Amino acid sequence: MQTAELLRKVRRLEIRSRHLVEDLFGGQSESVFKGRGVEFEEVRHYVPGDEVRDIDWNVTARMNAPFVKRFVEERELTVMLVVDITRSMRFGTAGPEKRELAAELCAVLGFAGVLHNDRVGLVLAGGQVEHFVPPARGRTHLLRLLRDVLGAEAVAGTARPGEIARFLLRTMHRRSLVFWISDFEDRFDPRELTVLSKRHDLTALVLKDPRDETLPAVGWVEIEDLEQGGHALVNTSSARVREAYRRDARERRRAADAALARARCPSLELRTDRNYLPALMRHFAVRGRGQRR
Repeated sequence: MQTAELLRKVRRLEIRSRHLVEDLFGGQSESVFKGRGVEFEEVRHYVPGDEVRDIDWNVTARMNAPFVKRFVEERELTVMLVVDITRSMRFGTAGPEKRELAAELCAVLGFAGVLHNDRVGLVLAGGQVEHFVPPARGRTHLLRLLRDVLGAEAVAGTARPGEIARFLLRTMHRRSLVFWISDFEDRFDPRELTVLSKRHDLTALVLKDPRDETLPAVGWVEIEDLEQGGHALVNTSSARVREAYRRDARERRRAADAALARARCPSLELRTDRNYLPALMRHFAVRGRGQRR
């Protein structure tokens, strides 16, 4: 992408995202990310309504009664954006490509952080960490992150979440909010994310396109495997072919959902053919209710 075109895209993204953030979050005195404490303070007795994931199982076992860890908000928050840049993210049939939706999510989340002086960092992820920007504050820093996301070249091969999780564990020493933005099309071992989700507040933003799940009946078409580079001619007029495609998509989705659940990583599906803002607002509303209980 040419530099001038890239800068124009960043500027358009900034204008749109700032308006969205100011309209949605501008009246809030605290960061929209403060839905769960990020600094441990004490252990206390469990009461109905406490988060199950806050149970301290070691103390519970010793005391023969349920105890939970109590957290308090830190004055300084760190938000880490992990963006999948494998080739499957360069796909979109009903609106933006998944990579473009990922860039807009980075802008909205990033400007929400800038609005409350939170620090924001970036990891561009493929089979390994392709690019890392340490967390910092301010509009200029965030514009650099958006430029990096929009200008990133897609990488071949499959995503390897374990490599990225280990990198984050080595580099992020304070508890942070991690938004992992990917289509999660590749199978992974949930144990690769379990430690990360325990040490940091991890959320998976799962990007989907309608054609990830269904094929239209339009006759013979050539389909490309974006990550492996293969091509195949497929007769989409065949009901058997379309059903096999749907079945394979459902199995991949169930596997990803199960792996994220086992890793205790909350997930939020966002689609290229729908407005993502209502789902994102519900997510933050749930976080806020969890904090107030």
